[in-house]
Amino acid sequence: MTSRHRLAPLAVLAVAALTLTACSTAQAEGGAGADDTSLTWGWNLPTSWDPVTSTAGWDTHALALVYDGLTQLDTEGEPVPGLAESWDYSADGTAITFHLREDAVFSDGTPVTAESVKLNLERGRDQENSTLAGQLRIVTGVDAVDDHTVTVHLDQADYQVPYLFAGKTGFIVNPAAFDDVEALATQPEGAGPFALTEYVPNAHATLEKNDEYWNADHIFIDDLSVVPVADPATAVAGVSSGQWDVSIIPAAQAEAAETAGLEVEVIKALTVRALDVNSTVEPFDDQRVLQAISHATDRQALIDATYFGHGTPNWQPFPDGYVAHNDELDDLYPHDIDAAKDLLTEAGYPDGVDVTLTLGEDDTALAELLQAQWAEAGIRVELNVQAAGSLAQNYVQRTFPLALDSYSGRQSPLQALEVLYGPEGLMNLGRQTPDELTAAIDVARATPTDDPEYAQRLQDAVEVGVRLQPNTFLFSWPRILIHPAGVTGIQHWLDVQRWEDVKIEG
Repeated sequence: MTSRHRLAPLAVLAVAALTLTACSTAQAEGGAGADDTSLTWGWNLPTSWDPVTSTAGWDTHALALVYDGLTQLDTEGEPVPGLAESWDYSADGTAITFHLREDAVFSDGTPVTAESVKLNLERGRDQENSTLAGQLRIVTGVDAVDDHTVTVHLDQADYQVPYLFAGKTGFIVNPAAFDDVEALATQPEGAGPFALTEYVPNAHATLEKNDEYWNADHIFIDDLSVVPVADPATAVAGVSSGQWDVSIIPAAQAEAAETAGLEVEVIKALTVRALDVNSTVEPFDDQRVLQAISHATDRQALIDATYFGHGTPNWQPFPDGYVAHNDELDDLYPHDIDAAKDLLTEAGYPDGVDVTLTLGEDDTALAELLQAQWAEAGIRVELNVQAAGSLAQNYVQRTFPLALDSYSGRQSPLQALEVLYGPEGLMNLGRQTPDELTAAIDVARATPTDDPEYAQRLQDAVEVGVRLQPNTFLFSWPRILIHPAGVTGIQHWLDVQRWEDVKIEG
């Protein structure tokens, strides 16, 4: 699932020299003193620095730099303390009480209080343009019991809340910023490990260590910059030269990074390539057409040709080995051209069907391979290439009924199902949710996570969603990071890449 490639002996000397040069340059340019440690991360900037209005699942990685949740997830995906040092449920599971850290403060020194939490949860639930409303509709009320105790009342027994509040849904914004919430899109105010000092959209974000962070003793980076990798082909050279200290890379660059003597971290993640589908638009209103598309897709060939073998064929939103992964869905629609043609005929398209597949600029190779595969079954594809921003807006505007997308799972597996299938789910383009699916999700939600029946009930809900909803999953794929040997302590986080205990030796 994960791998860490070691450096060749000769490469060690070269990379060590590059690392010393990079560290010295970063310290000199940081302007904060020779003893300060600076790190530049080649990553994606968020669609918004406001967790309530950000639209991309991967935004959470950047937002976690400036915000902290009531909880966090450990590397196994289990909830651990965040801003709340403990929590407990009522006997019937319809209320959860969080006990906040007395030393939790926002980056401006203002204490994180129960009232702060109350205002944040109510805003995420009630603000008109909130992308968190679907997940927070379970909250019927929030009581600030005292400064450090807050009770969240739920519309039913829900044992997923500690997972849910580890991500954007539980990120706590400084209420002082609520007088101008639109400014939060570019000026975040949080209680996370870093504070944003400069932000140039599409260019870079510069952050400094938040010394007030409750876990600051485990943050060894004084200055952190997030700089997008405009051309993935340059990532290996950029890390080797010190332009970035750590960078995300596509699978196509993993071998080149190894050859360059860099550390390659292949991290199992909750990411899957998928097709977003609006089932209220012809011909996608017929489930047989979607099944035909799935049968016409050779998933392993997609992985081999475009992800260089880094991935696993998948027919569901969760990777193998994760608690929500349902083994019965493996190979649900195997590659079978004859089956695809038969399904199209049954659906009233004996001569094939014409569809338009919308994609981002970086997905041309994958889309062209899908186009060629589907053509064998009589599915004629016109490719509609859009800028990344336009494609992201499809979650709200629903302009494109069939889109090649990437799905990033959420901290709670049931929250993930809400995002995919809920009536307000961003990736539910048709905004239709069968009653059977709602019931299955509710049953799993009301099951304590330590109950022996929890995993099966969760997987049952996954199966209902996959069989009844139009979203089509292609393959799971890992998060791949590269860095010189001088960067140490990078852990393999399942959900959000965090920076506790990461050091630069140089």
